[in-house]
Amino acid sequence: MAAKDKFGRAGEAARAAQHNRYLQRLIEDEALRSNLLAAYVAARSAAGRMSNGKPATQALFEDRKLQRELSDMVGALREASSSLREQPKPKRRRRGAGRSLLLIAVGSMLALALSESLRTKVLDLLFGAEEEFDYSSTTTPEAPAPASVASN
Repeated sequence: MAAKDKFGRAGEAARAAQHNRYLQRLIEDEALRSNLLAAYVAARSAAGRMSNGKPATQALFEDRKLQRELSDMVGALREASSSLREQPKPKRRRRGAGRSLLLIAVGSMLALALSESLRTKVLDLLFGAEEEFDYSSTTTPEAPAPASVASN
C-alpha cells in the first residue's frame, strides 16, 4: 500500500508539473534555459572565488573578476525573469529569403527562354542595340582562272 501511495503522489506531481506554466516555459523556451544556465555558471564561479580565503567583504570590493561574474549572473537572471513574465511568442514558420530568390531566378530564366522579344530587350539593355549594316566589299573578286583544256 505504501508503494501505491508513493506512485500516486508521483503521478499527482507529474500532473501538477504539466499544468505549471513556468515549467512549460522552461521546457519550451531555449533562451530561458540558456539564461538560467549562464546565471548558474556565473554564480558557481563567483562562489568559488568567494571561498578563496579572503573575507567576503574584501573579495566583493577588490576582486574585479568576482564583480564581473556577479554582474553576469544578475544580468542573466534579469533576462530570464523578464522572459518568464512575457507571453510566449507563437512559433512562426518563415520562408527564407533564399527560397524566394531562387523562385524569382527560375521564373526569370523561364521567361527569357520562352519569350524571344523579352530576350532581345534584355540583350539590347545589356550590350546595346544592334546596328544594322550592309556589308560591301572594298576589294574586287579575282577573275576566275581560265579553264585549262583537258589533255588527251
